[in-house]
Amino acid sequence: MLKKLQMGIIVPAVALACLALPGAAAQANGQQADTAGRTTHSSTPSTSKRTFIRKAAEGGLAEVQLGELAQQKAESPEVKQFGERMVTDHTKANDQLKQMAEKEGISVPEKLSAKDEATKARLEKLSGSEFDRAYMATMVKDHTQDVTEFRTEAKTATDPAVKNFASETLPTLEDHLKEAKSVHHQVAGTAANHKATPHTQTGS
Repeated sequence: MLKKLQMGIIVPAVALACLALPGAAAQANGQQADTAGRTTHSSTPSTSKRTFIRKAAEGGLAEVQLGELAQQKAESPEVKQFGERMVTDHTKANDQLKQMAEKEGISVPEKLSAKDEATKARLEKLSGSEFDRAYMATMVKDHTQDVTEFRTEAKTATDPAVKNFASETLPTLEDHLKEAKSVHHQVAGTAANHKATPHTQTGS
């Protein structure tokens, strides 16, 4: 009789354990799914994305500060106008970039890099047509590199935000490069003419 009573207690207990297992498993799965969901949501940006955003922000900051310098020191109206455009266009692009960086938890530089700081210091020592030539030569070089990098990101970036930003900004950078080459040609040609003038002999 005692044996039957013990069996009667054990069987329901086993049954309850079996019933509890699916619930426990479901709860465990739910926790795993929740954890996986949180991991996906808070996943850190890829190294390539972080690098592109920081580099683009760094370059944009330099274009703004050098553009402001051109507005102050340039002799040619075309160079002043180009500098003004750099400030306007790159400030807009920088704002878009900052918004994207904030969403991803990526910090962007607030100061010029050592290289850009050196370029700015070099240009600050120049004036007049000498400044114009040096500044525009820098703009041609910088934008040639920018166009190459943004074109690559627009084609190969796997992150939608980076791909969209690069694709939308690329036409503006290409236009900047085209204008930079044109203005640089103008100021370089003007300088060449000025150098040739003293050697021109006039009849008496």
